[in-house]
Amino acid sequence: MRRLRQRRRGSARGEPCRSGMATPRLTRRRCGEWRLTDLDTAFDCATLADGNRASIGVAAGRIVAIEADAAKLAPARRRVDLAGALVLPGLIDGHIHLDKTFMGDRWQPHQPCMAGFDVRERVRFEKAQLAAAAPVVQRAAALVELAVSCGTTHMRSHVDIDPSAGLANLEGVLAVREHYRDAVSIEIVAFPQSGIMTCPGTAALLDAAVVAGADLVGGLDPDGFDGDATGHLDVVFGIAERRGVGIDIHLHDGGAAGIAELEAIAARTRALALGGRVAVSHAYALGQVAEAAARRTAEQLAEAGVAIMTNAPGDRAFPPVMLLRAAGVTVFTGSDNIRDAWWPYGDADMLERAMLIGYRSGFYTDDELASALDLATASAARALGLADYGVRPGAPADFVAVGARHAAEAVVTRPRTRAVYKAGRLVARDGAFCAADRAAELVGRRS
Repeated sequence: MRRLRQRRRGSARGEPCRSGMATPRLTRRRCGEWRLTDLDTAFDCATLADGNRASIGVAAGRIVAIEADAAKLAPARRRVDLAGALVLPGLIDGHIHLDKTFMGDRWQPHQPCMAGFDVRERVRFEKAQLAAAAPVVQRAAALVELAVSCGTTHMRSHVDIDPSAGLANLEGVLAVREHYRDAVSIEIVAFPQSGIMTCPGTAALLDAAVVAGADLVGGLDPDGFDGDATGHLDVVFGIAERRGVGIDIHLHDGGAAGIAELEAIAARTRALALGGRVAVSHAYALGQVAEAAARRTAEQLAEAGVAIMTNAPGDRAFPPVMLLRAAGVTVFTGSDNIRDAWWPYGDADMLERAMLIGYRSGFYTDDELASALDLATASAARALGLADYGVRPGAPADFVAVGARHAAEAVVTRPRTRAVYKAGRLVARDGAFCAADRAAELVGRRS
C-alpha cells in the first residue's frame, strides 16, 4: 500500500504537525442559528470499517460528514489524501500505569521475587527502584508519547496512592494529562497499590485523590491482599457513592475466592445503581474455574453492568473473552505495566495488544480478530463511558489511519504505517510523536 500522503492547498505535499486548528467560518441563519460553511479538513480516500471508500469532513475538532462522493462535502480549507488507508477510531488503552514506568529513564533490569511471585515483595522492589528513578512527569510523558505514536487517543491510568507517596504521583500525572490534553485524553484511577485495610491512612488519601482530580477510585485484591474484602469494598464503594465517581478494581485473586469477590462487586454495583461505571481489571478467577461457574458469574456481571479488563498476560489464565461477551459483559483491554518493576515488556501498542489477546484466545476468523480489536475500540469506549466515540458524524475526530484493508489485517499485521489524529489534528505519524520535544518542555517547566 502506498505511504499515507498529505496535501494542503497551495503547499507542498506533506502535513507538518501543528499546535492548533483553524476556526471554521460560520454563517448566520434565521432565528439566530449558525451553520458551518467551511470544513477545517477533508480526509479523502479513507477506507471505512465496512470496506467502502469515503471522504470525512472535520470542523471544530469533530466529524461533521462522511460522504462516498467527496464533492458532496462542504468546501475545506485543506484536503488530506489518506490513499486508501483503513480509518479506525482512536485506540483506547483501558489500563495503564503511567507513574510506574521506567520509560524516559535508564534501563532497569528486572528483579525476580525470592520464592515465587509475591505482590508485597514486588511492591517493595518497586518502591526501592522508583526512589532512584527519574521524576514521574519525565517517565509518564515518555510513555504518553509512545502510546500516542502507536495510535492511542484515550487512556485510563491507574496511579499509586499510599501514605509514603501521598498524592505526589497523582500530581505528576495530572500535570502530564494537562500538558498532553491536545494529543490524548487521560482518565485517572486512584489506585491503592499498598492496600487499604492493611495500610492505615490510605482510605483518606483515596478520597483526597478524587477531590484533587482523580476520575475513579480503585481497589486491589480485597481478600487476598488486604484480608478484609468487606472492609475494602466498603471504602471503595463508599468513596464512589459519596463523590459520584466510577470504580476500577484490580482483582488477581484466583479460584473460588476470586469468584466470590466478583459476585460481591456485582451485588454492590446493583445495590448502588452503578451499572456501567464499575470495572474489574484482570479477574484471573474467571479463567481458572469451570466453564459453568464462569458463565454463572458472567451473567451476574452483565446484569449488574460490571465490565472486565484483560490484557491476556503471558503466564496466567485470563477471562474467557467470548464467553463473557456472549453473556453480555463489556470486555475491554489495556497495556497494564510497561517496562517497569513488574515486568520488562510492553510497547503501548493497542493493535499489538489486540493481537496478543487473539493469539492467546485462539481467534482465527476475521470476525474473531475484529472482536479482538473491539476490545481496544468500541467496547473500551463503552467501559470508559465515552458516549460520542467512533468514526461517525458528531463524534470527535479522533482516529488512526493504518496501512491495512480491514480490521482483521490490522490486528494480524500491526502495520507501522499509521497517522494518528486527535480532534482532526495530526499528532503522530509512523511511530513518531509530533512535537517530540514536549516531554522536555514539561520536565523543564516543573524542575
